[in-house]
Amino acid sequence: MTKIVAFYLPQFHPTPHNNEWWGEGFTEWTNVGKAKKLFPGHYQPKVPADLGYYDLRYSEIKEKQVKLAKEAGVSAFCYYHYWFGDGHQELELPFNQVVESGKPDFPFCLCWANESWYRKFWNKDGEVTEKQDLAVQKYPGPEDHIAHFNSLLPAFRDARYLKIDGKLVFMIYKPLEFEKVEEFMELWNRLAKTNGLNGFHFIGYSLLIKEEYDAIKQRGFDAVCSCRLKRHLHRGFGWAFRKALSYLTNWPEVYSYKNVIPTLIGEEEINKNDVYPTLIPNWDHTPRSGKRGYLFHHSTPELFEKHCEDVLSRISRKPENQQIVFLKSWNEWGEGNYMEPDIRFGKGYIHALKRAIKSQIKP
Repeated sequence: MTKIVAFYLPQFHPTPHNNEWWGEGFTEWTNVGKAKKLFPGHYQPKVPADLGYYDLRYSEIKEKQVKLAKEAGVSAFCYYHYWFGDGHQELELPFNQVVESGKPDFPFCLCWANESWYRKFWNKDGEVTEKQDLAVQKYPGPEDHIAHFNSLLPAFRDARYLKIDGKLVFMIYKPLEFEKVEEFMELWNRLAKTNGLNGFHFIGYSLLIKEEYDAIKQRGFDAVCSCRLKRHLHRGFGWAFRKALSYLTNWPEVYSYKNVIPTLIGEEEINKNDVYPTLIPNWDHTPRSGKRGYLFHHSTPELFEKHCEDVLSRISRKPENQQIVFLKSWNEWGEGNYMEPDIRFGKGYIHALKRAIKSQIKP
């Protein structure tokens, strides 16, 4: 049966650095709550329903999230993981609580979001003119990789940790920007086996063009997570028209979700067992980027259900152990990219995914 693995953002609790950088008490909800409509019909702000403006320091919230995820048919959470080198971590508390407490009883894996954090400054044309370093991604070398592995060893030994073909699933968000990633993966596989584990199923994440797939595989990754979130932003007439319209109207770039969803899966995800597609319920980055962002307009549970049915049916011919689908995302509210109930659609997206999964079950 197809495994659906949902990305999970742990940004919903205060941290010392976020307090320092963005103000006391900052969490992802800060951007979500202050979002504004930027054009007629723009669905903002997005307001959570069943779980409210939650704080991930509380275990009952994580239990309720898992209950909803199971209702939707999600198989596991893939927690974003932030290790900047030299022991510098961010947002590690929620996942550490999951490992240390043994709860919720739900499969998990990790995606190392290996990119620097910046404070960005834009000019009047929406171009980034300056970046202020907040947390710089570094790769100090083998000793740091060993410390990184050891910090996660309790999670790797946890029976809940997601495996493919008996190997621990570990994703790297920027696989082609990681110098000497081949040496990192070789070292971690050795460390895993030294600790009685079968090694890793390393997945490289790709947001851009299909030519990246071969480059990622050539670096030694076992598979590619193909997220076609930006494939529609091709440098053609449609893109140029939207850029011009955005400039003239002072709106963000707007794309119809109905028109985008056919582009969210391609031949590579269908024909290559080691390329995993991604389901995308919606996208709206404007709570973070304002008029400089882009978004999918008029997403509905009904359209999302069609998207899910299309993707699930088209990968059904793969071997069962390769029927892996990622879901972006469970709770990225600041990017309008979530499955959790809101006040407009309630559990609509949860029920849509559940129906789409049920439609693939043969009598």
